[in-house]
Amino acid sequence: MADEKKIDKETGIETTGHTWDGIEELNTPLPRWWLWTFYATVVWGIIYTILFPAWPLVSGATAGVLNWSTRANVAADIETVNLTTAELRDSLVEIDLAVLERNEALHDYAVRAGASVFANNCSQCHGRGAAGVQAAGYPNLLDDAWLWGGQIEDIAYTVRHGIRNEADPDARWSEMPAFGDILEDEEIASLVTHVRNMGGLTEAISPEGEVLYADNCAACHGDMGLGDRELGAPNLTDAIWLYGGSAEDLEETIRYSRFGIMPPWGERLGEAQVRAVAAYVHGLGGGERQVE
Repeated sequence: MADEKKIDKETGIETTGHTWDGIEELNTPLPRWWLWTFYATVVWGIIYTILFPAWPLVSGATAGVLNWSTRANVAADIETVNLTTAELRDSLVEIDLAVLERNEALHDYAVRAGASVFANNCSQCHGRGAAGVQAAGYPNLLDDAWLWGGQIEDIAYTVRHGIRNEADPDARWSEMPAFGDILEDEEIASLVTHVRNMGGLTEAISPEGEVLYADNCAACHGDMGLGDRELGAPNLTDAIWLYGGSAEDLEETIRYSRFGIMPPWGERLGEAQVRAVAAYVHGLGGGERQVE
């Protein structure tokens, strides 16, 4: 014989038979409006999975009866934009970058397009605001310290071919030797003192460091430490240090050298986007004007 239903005396509602600390659980029926809403969502979900991509498979997902795709929609939008801006892109590829700023409409397009290119491809290393990350050796693109030149053509070349990579034979290339294998610890310490004195970071003078600099460093950085853009050798007399200017940072640089690598973007972006991002970076504040 089936168990008789137990009714709560206070509410007159059937109980589930579950009790916790003397409190019985009521088997209260769900509101009709909630129940029909639930059924409606189940039906809607089944219809959705039939019409739209939904069920994951090994290599993709079910396409759905409507064969609707967000990727296809985005691709169509991109194609529309490309068709709309085709004339501007072609003009950007053909124009001499040195005179780009004289064409206000084309320059405005290049800067706006370059901002998007930078956000998608360059900000991961140089930062959203292009201020760089000193600890990792990513240069600040807002100042006027350019290892390889800051005119718009120089920037475009760097973006196009990259720096010290093996993928592009035209990549900019320089390599500082690791002086830890050449100089003694005391000599490195003297050289650090002299370089920091050149950069205005200390008033301490090291005659031995000055001699060591002339013998080992001046060939690239110059007798006065002003650097050489043809070699990618930085200026040691300004207040800008790619890897830091503390005694510890400079000792590590001299002892082990630095070898930052930037990939080439020419093939990935195409010439129009390379020129666009060069125009954007050039206009951030540190870009140098064309020498007439």
